[in-house]
Amino acid sequence: MDYNTLSQTLEQATSSKQPEVLSLYKVFEQVKDGRKKRGVRYPLALVLTLVVLAKLAGETSLSGVAQWVRERKEYLAQALQLPSTTRFPCVATYSNVLRQVDAEELTSVIYHFFTQQESKQRCGNQPSRLLNQPGRQHKAHVALDGKTLRGTLGHTSAQQPSVHLLSLYETRTGVVLAQHQVGEKENEISAVKAWLQAVQVQDRIVSADAMHTQRFFCALLRRLRSHYLLIAKKNQPQLYEDLHLFFEDRQADRSDWQSAQSCSKGHGRLERREITTSTQLNSFFERDWQGIEQVFRLERNVTRKGEARQEVVYGLTSLPRKLADPARLLQLNRAHWQIENRLHWRRDVTLGEDACQVRTGQAPQVLAALNNAVLALADALYVSNLAAQMRVFDAHPEQALALLLGSPV
Repeated sequence: MDYNTLSQTLEQATSSKQPEVLSLYKVFEQVKDGRKKRGVRYPLALVLTLVVLAKLAGETSLSGVAQWVRERKEYLAQALQLPSTTRFPCVATYSNVLRQVDAEELTSVIYHFFTQQESKQRCGNQPSRLLNQPGRQHKAHVALDGKTLRGTLGHTSAQQPSVHLLSLYETRTGVVLAQHQVGEKENEISAVKAWLQAVQVQDRIVSADAMHTQRFFCALLRRLRSHYLLIAKKNQPQLYEDLHLFFEDRQADRSDWQSAQSCSKGHGRLERREITTSTQLNSFFERDWQGIEQVFRLERNVTRKGEARQEVVYGLTSLPRKLADPARLLQLNRAHWQIENRLHWRRDVTLGEDACQVRTGQAPQVLAALNNAVLALADALYVSNLAAQMRVFDAHPEQALALLLGSPV
């Protein structure tokens, strides 16, 4: 039984005179296999590809993945140029393989795949065109947020600890730049100190929720030559009170203040947002909040089903006005929530992550990384309804397989 056939076929495709194909299968071959070589029956790249393939078709559990593949074994063997007698992995094999994969390495490999894919789309076969492209700055904004894998909660065994993942998410591309496991949500603050220094965030704009509005966090990002965009809440009572008094003072000098507004409507919801920015407090705050360039007041007015709700928040940023005027800050604040709406929510609901009971080794983190890859593929294809697209892939697996192999199969 030869499982190297697929890899050899892809090698021939990429070494020919045809334009280079970007194959997720080939990218998965770069991931280190944590298993001992003796007794390995299924290549790691094949296992990872089959999981993503079944997930694209709507399967949300490893048992579902195993059955989906098994029901299509004749087609898959032919499409992957494997012997017709090929037996594909059982559910236990998937679990055993995934728990020995380095999830952070897998996330990094997947990120670089999508980066290469985007670069190729922008410059084609003429690399010199990259010099005239906006490049990295057009996707500089990354949102930082954590997510608990609920299926890993409530287990007392030391071999099955709960898993809380901290992610850096490119809001424009929908790709996870990096993902790191922390012990629990309360450990995010301490974990970020060491982790961010190992991630390439230079020239990025990092937004985060109020938990990370910490003095050391601002200093760390400026030392890493990154910008911050943070919300001030009552976990920083003095900062919050100072900003509240400043912006709500009716007799304040507003000569420096600038503002922008936006409005959106959809799903029975009308939302109006207004941001007011100022540089007047920079000298007052700079001792404690390194690199501060602006403070802001953000007001949201939401009307839904005839009921109106108002929310006012305050924040600070190291972005100077020449890089971020009020309209830009308003857009960045709104884009931050894509990590919740387009990443975490879709992983929970569409991909069934909260219901997943895989808990051992690295398997929960690896499945989360593969879920990230599925969502990034959907965003790269501009899929507006992922559930509907999954039904299409289930009916036409050849389309999903061609997507993963980088060329028609």
